[in-house]
Amino acid sequence: MKKVLVILVFLVSLDTYAQDVVLKSEGLDSAYVENVLKRSQKIVDGLQLNDKKTAQNVCNIIANRYFLLNEIHDACAKKKQYAKDSISGKGHRQRIMESAERRRDAELYKHHFEFASALALYLNNDQIDAVKDGMTFGRLKRDYQATQDMIPSLTDFEKQQILIWLKEAREYAMDAADSKGKHFWFDKYRGRTNNWLSGRGYDLKKERDAWMKRIEDAKKK
Repeated sequence: MKKVLVILVFLVSLDTYAQDVVLKSEGLDSAYVENVLKRSQKIVDGLQLNDKKTAQNVCNIIANRYFLLNEIHDACAKKKQYAKDSISGKGHRQRIMESAERRRDAELYKHHFEFASALALYLNNDQIDAVKDGMTFGRLKRDYQATQDMIPSLTDFEKQQILIWLKEAREYAMDAADSKGKHFWFDKYRGRTNNWLSGRGYDLKKERDAWMKRIEDAKKK
């Protein structure tokens, strides 16, 4: 009987906690909100969720995330612009800009893990990964597949390490201010991967040329 009561209390608590997610768009430009909602809905559509309420909540979580990221990055950009326009001393100006960047990074770290936790109320791990991929232009899967296509002889250990770095890159990319910033993180980790593979004896130019030839040969068939 006690077990039944505990389960009932847990289910009631879970239902109470997983209430509808409110879209935090108050005071924001309507055109910007509409654009963010379209972007968020596109990601949700890819999940093919059957429950409309769940889909709406997930869409609002994603949109709210975009709103938050924009707020954090915008505050940093405004502070840096103020320093450029109003502070004459080069050293002082540089300190203000660096302080703005540190505050931005601290805010991003502070809120980073909230996103996946919020999604976990409605999605499983694979679906959460799909949301992350949707927010980062699918770079993880594309880069991972491209590396394997370029170097078919990669060992399981090497593939695993490359995937670990790509997942790390995705976490940083998710918090970037724009598409340029998101691609920057994947490009940075691709450089790390290439250096690592070169250190393990791979001739990347040779591997890349052979890959291009395989692609050209396939087109001719």
